[in-house]
Amino acid sequence: MTRSLCLNADIGELPGEAGRALDRAILSQVSRCSIACGGHAGDAESMAQTLQMAQEYGVLGGAHPSYPDREGFGRSRNNVSAEALAASLKDQVLALQHIAAATGGAVHHIKPHGALYNDAARDAELAQMVAGLCAETGIPVLLGPPASEMERAARESGLTYIAEGFADRAYEADLSLTPRNLPGAVFHDAERQIAQALSIALRHEVTTRTGETIPLHVHTLCLHGDTPGAAENAARLRAALEAGGVTIRP
Repeated sequence: MTRSLCLNADIGELPGEAGRALDRAILSQVSRCSIACGGHAGDAESMAQTLQMAQEYGVLGGAHPSYPDREGFGRSRNNVSAEALAASLKDQVLALQHIAAATGGAVHHIKPHGALYNDAARDAELAQMVAGLCAETGIPVLLGPPASEMERAARESGLTYIAEGFADRAYEADLSLTPRNLPGAVFHDAERQIAQALSIALRHEVTTRTGETIPLHVHTLCLHGDTPGAAENAARLRAALEAGGVTIRP
Protein backbone atom coordinates (compact mmCIF):
# COMPACT_ATOMS: atom_id res chain seq x y z
CA MET A 1 0.00 0.00 0.00
CA THR A 2 1.35 3.43 -0.98
CA ARG A 3 1.78 5.94 1.81
CA SER A 4 3.10 9.47 1.99
CA LEU A 5 5.74 10.71 4.38
CA CYS A 6 7.54 13.98 4.98
CA LEU A 7 11.34 13.82 4.80
CA ASN A 8 12.99 16.64 6.73
CA ALA A 9 16.47 17.82 7.61
CA ASP A 10 18.06 20.17 10.12
CA ILE A 11 20.19 22.60 8.12
CA GLY A 12 21.97 25.96 8.25
CA GLU A 13 24.18 24.61 11.01
CA LEU A 14 27.58 24.48 9.30
CA PRO A 15 29.47 27.65 8.33
CA GLY A 16 30.62 29.05 5.02
CA GLU A 17 30.32 27.97 1.42
CA ALA A 18 30.84 24.31 2.29
CA GLY A 19 27.92 24.46 4.72
CA ARG A 20 25.62 26.04 2.15
CA ALA A 21 26.67 23.54 -0.53
CA LEU A 22 25.77 20.70 1.83
CA ASP A 23 22.44 22.35 2.61
CA ARG A 24 21.67 22.69 -1.10
CA ALA A 25 22.40 19.02 -1.72
CA ILE A 26 20.14 17.98 1.16
CA LEU A 27 17.36 20.38 0.11
CA SER A 28 17.20 18.63 -3.26
CA GLN A 29 15.98 15.51 -1.45
CA VAL A 30 13.70 16.63 1.40
CA SER A 31 10.25 18.19 1.67
CA ARG A 32 10.74 20.20 4.90
CA CYS A 33 13.75 21.72 6.60
CA SER A 34 14.44 23.27 10.00
CA ILE A 35 16.89 26.17 9.87
CA ALA A 36 19.28 27.07 12.69
CA CYS A 37 18.42 30.58 13.81
CA GLY A 38 21.23 31.67 16.10
CA GLY A 39 20.83 29.79 19.35
CA HIS A 40 23.23 26.93 18.61
CA ALA A 41 24.38 27.85 15.10
CA GLY A 42 23.51 30.09 12.18
CA ASP A 43 23.48 33.82 11.57
CA ALA A 44 21.58 36.30 9.42
CA GLU A 45 23.56 35.37 6.31
CA SER A 46 23.14 31.61 6.66
CA MET A 47 19.44 32.01 7.47
CA ALA A 48 18.85 34.13 4.38
CA GLN A 49 20.76 31.78 2.12
CA THR A 50 19.13 28.59 3.38
CA LEU A 51 15.65 30.13 3.21
CA GLN A 52 16.28 31.21 -0.37
CA MET A 53 17.49 27.74 -1.33
CA ALA A 54 14.49 26.12 0.35
CA GLN A 55 12.18 28.36 -1.67
CA GLU A 56 14.01 27.41 -4.88
CA TYR A 57 13.43 23.72 -4.20
CA GLY A 58 9.85 24.12 -2.98
CA VAL A 59 10.84 22.89 0.49
CA LEU A 60 8.88 24.18 3.49
CA GLY A 61 11.27 25.95 5.82
CA GLY A 62 10.87 26.09 9.58
CA ALA A 63 12.67 27.50 12.60
CA HIS A 64 15.13 25.39 14.60
CA PRO A 65 15.57 27.31 17.88
CA SER A 66 17.64 25.98 20.75
CA TYR A 67 19.01 26.70 24.15
CA PRO A 68 21.31 29.75 23.77
CA ASP A 69 24.45 27.61 23.69
CA ARG A 70 26.64 28.22 20.65
CA GLU A 71 29.75 26.81 22.34
CA GLY A 72 28.01 23.50 23.09
CA PHE A 73 25.90 23.39 19.90
CA GLY A 74 22.68 23.64 21.88
CA ARG A 75 23.33 20.61 24.04
CA SER A 76 23.12 22.36 27.41
CA ARG A 77 20.65 24.74 29.08
CA ASN A 78 23.47 26.31 31.11
CA ASN A 79 21.14 27.32 33.96
CA VAL A 80 19.24 29.83 31.81
CA SER A 81 16.07 30.94 33.61
CA ALA A 82 12.67 30.19 32.13
CA GLU A 83 12.08 33.89 31.41
CA ALA A 84 15.44 34.34 29.68
CA LEU A 85 14.97 31.13 27.71
CA ALA A 86 11.51 32.13 26.49
CA ALA A 87 12.88 35.50 25.38
CA SER A 88 15.83 33.91 23.58
CA LEU A 89 13.65 31.40 21.74
CA LYS A 90 11.27 34.15 20.63
CA ASP A 91 14.18 36.28 19.40
CA GLN A 92 15.56 33.33 17.41
CA VAL A 93 12.26 32.60 15.68
CA LEU A 94 11.51 36.28 15.01
CA ALA A 95 14.94 36.69 13.42
CA LEU A 96 14.12 33.97 10.90
CA GLN A 97 10.61 35.31 10.35
CA HIS A 98 11.91 38.80 9.59
CA ILE A 99 14.35 37.42 7.02
CA ALA A 100 11.63 35.27 5.47
CA ALA A 101 9.23 38.20 5.27
CA ALA A 102 11.83 40.31 3.47
CA THR A 103 11.88 37.75 0.64
CA GLY A 104 8.14 37.19 0.56
CA GLY A 105 8.44 33.83 2.29
CA ALA A 106 7.18 32.37 5.55
CA VAL A 107 8.31 30.18 8.44
CA HIS A 108 6.09 27.11 8.28
CA HIS A 109 6.90 25.26 11.51
CA ILE A 110 9.00 25.20 14.65
CA LYS A 111 11.19 22.30 15.67
CA PRO A 112 13.33 22.65 18.82
CA HIS A 113 16.98 21.62 18.52
CA GLY A 114 19.17 19.31 20.53
CA ALA A 115 18.77 19.25 24.30
CA LEU A 116 15.72 21.51 24.15
CA TYR A 117 14.01 18.98 21.86
CA ASN A 118 14.77 16.11 24.23
CA ASP A 119 13.93 18.06 27.39
CA ALA A 120 10.64 19.44 26.04
CA ALA A 121 9.61 15.91 25.11
CA ARG A 122 9.66 14.99 28.82
CA ASP A 123 9.11 18.29 30.67
CA ALA A 124 5.57 19.67 30.57
CA GLU A 125 6.68 23.21 31.45
CA LEU A 126 9.19 23.34 28.61
CA ALA A 127 6.69 21.74 26.24
CA GLN A 128 4.17 24.46 27.08
CA MET A 129 6.86 27.09 26.50
CA VAL A 130 7.52 25.70 23.03
CA ALA A 131 3.81 25.50 22.20
CA GLY A 132 3.42 29.06 23.47
CA LEU A 133 6.27 30.12 21.20
CA CYS A 134 4.26 28.84 18.23
CA ALA A 135 1.24 30.83 19.38
CA GLU A 136 3.25 34.02 20.01
CA THR A 137 4.91 33.94 16.60
CA GLY A 138 1.82 32.82 14.67
CA ILE A 139 3.37 29.55 13.50
CA PRO A 140 0.68 26.85 13.71
CA VAL A 141 2.83 23.74 13.19
CA LEU A 142 5.17 22.04 15.67
CA LEU A 143 7.53 19.13 14.95
CA GLY A 144 8.58 16.79 17.74
CA PRO A 145 8.65 13.22 19.03
CA PRO A 146 5.46 11.16 19.17
CA ALA A 147 3.58 10.48 22.41
CA SER A 148 5.52 13.22 24.20
CA GLU A 149 4.78 16.21 26.42
CA MET A 150 5.39 18.35 23.35
CA GLU A 151 2.64 16.58 21.47
CA ARG A 152 0.30 16.95 24.43
CA ALA A 153 1.01 20.68 24.72
CA ALA A 154 0.57 21.17 20.96
CA ARG A 155 -2.81 19.42 20.96
CA GLU A 156 -4.00 21.44 23.96
CA SER A 157 -2.93 24.65 22.20
CA GLY A 158 -4.74 23.80 18.97
CA LEU A 159 -1.52 23.41 16.96
CA THR A 160 -0.89 20.99 14.14
CA TYR A 161 1.62 18.45 15.44
CA ILE A 162 3.92 16.52 13.12
CA ALA A 163 5.31 13.49 14.92
CA GLU A 164 8.91 12.86 13.94
CA GLY A 165 11.18 9.84 13.70
CA PHE A 166 14.89 9.61 12.91
CA ALA A 167 16.66 7.58 10.26
CA ASP A 168 20.14 8.27 11.62
CA ARG A 169 19.68 7.98 15.38
CA ALA A 170 19.40 4.98 17.70
CA TYR A 171 16.38 4.64 19.99
CA GLU A 172 16.01 3.55 23.59
CA ALA A 173 13.17 1.30 24.80
CA ASP A 174 11.12 4.33 25.95
CA LEU A 175 11.38 5.77 22.39
CA SER A 176 13.81 8.47 23.52
CA LEU A 177 16.88 8.98 21.36
CA THR A 178 20.05 7.28 22.55
CA PRO A 179 22.30 9.88 24.22
CA ARG A 180 25.08 10.93 21.88
CA ASN A 181 27.75 10.01 24.42
CA LEU A 182 26.85 6.31 24.06
CA PRO A 183 28.40 4.15 21.33
CA GLY A 184 26.18 3.72 18.27
CA ALA A 185 23.92 6.69 19.05
CA VAL A 186 24.35 8.09 15.52
CA PHE A 187 24.15 5.92 12.39
CA HIS A 188 26.77 6.97 9.86
CA ASP A 189 26.24 4.00 7.54
CA ALA A 190 23.69 4.64 4.77
CA GLU A 191 22.44 1.05 4.74
CA ARG A 192 21.62 1.19 8.43
CA GLN A 193 19.81 4.51 7.98
CA ILE A 194 17.83 3.07 5.06
CA ALA A 195 16.88 -0.05 7.01
CA GLN A 196 15.59 2.00 9.93
CA ALA A 197 13.75 4.44 7.66
CA LEU A 198 11.97 1.60 5.83
CA SER A 199 11.07 -0.09 9.11
CA ILE A 200 9.52 3.11 10.45
CA ALA A 201 7.83 4.13 7.20
CA LEU A 202 6.45 0.76 6.11
CA ARG A 203 6.06 -1.29 9.29
CA HIS A 204 5.61 1.54 11.83
CA GLU A 205 8.19 0.04 14.15
CA VAL A 206 11.80 0.52 15.20
CA THR A 207 14.43 -1.76 16.72
CA THR A 208 15.99 -0.18 19.79
CA ARG A 209 19.65 -0.03 20.74
CA THR A 210 19.10 -2.99 23.07
CA GLY A 211 17.29 -5.12 20.48
CA GLU A 212 13.57 -4.68 21.23
CA THR A 213 11.23 -4.02 18.31
CA ILE A 214 8.56 -1.51 19.34
CA PRO A 215 5.81 0.49 17.56
CA LEU A 216 6.70 3.94 16.25
CA HIS A 217 4.09 5.97 14.35
CA VAL A 218 5.38 9.18 12.77
CA HIS A 219 4.52 11.60 9.95
CA THR A 220 8.06 12.73 9.13
CA LEU A 221 11.58 11.33 9.15
CA CYS A 222 14.62 13.47 9.90
CA LEU A 223 18.15 13.40 8.59
CA HIS A 224 20.69 15.58 10.39
CA GLY A 225 22.53 17.91 8.04
CA ASP A 226 25.68 17.80 10.18
CA THR A 227 26.02 14.00 10.04
CA PRO A 228 29.01 13.03 7.83
CA GLY A 229 27.82 11.84 4.41
CA ALA A 230 24.40 13.45 4.96
CA ALA A 231 23.91 14.63 1.38
CA GLU A 232 24.74 11.29 -0.23
CA ASN A 233 22.77 9.38 2.37
CA ALA A 234 19.73 11.64 1.90
CA ALA A 235 19.62 10.81 -1.82
CA ARG A 236 19.95 7.08 -1.19
CA LEU A 237 17.37 7.14 1.59
CA ARG A 238 14.80 8.97 -0.53
CA ALA A 239 15.35 6.57 -3.42
CA ALA A 240 14.87 3.59 -1.11
CA LEU A 241 11.67 5.02 0.37
CA GLU A 242 10.22 5.75 -3.07
CA ALA A 243 11.18 2.29 -4.27
CA GLY A 244 9.25 0.95 -1.28
CA GLY A 245 6.12 2.83 -2.38
CA VAL A 246 6.50 5.89 -0.15
CA THR A 247 5.62 9.29 -1.63
CA ILE A 248 7.65 12.16 -0.18
CA ARG A 249 5.45 15.17 0.69
CA PRO A 250 5.60 18.09 3.15
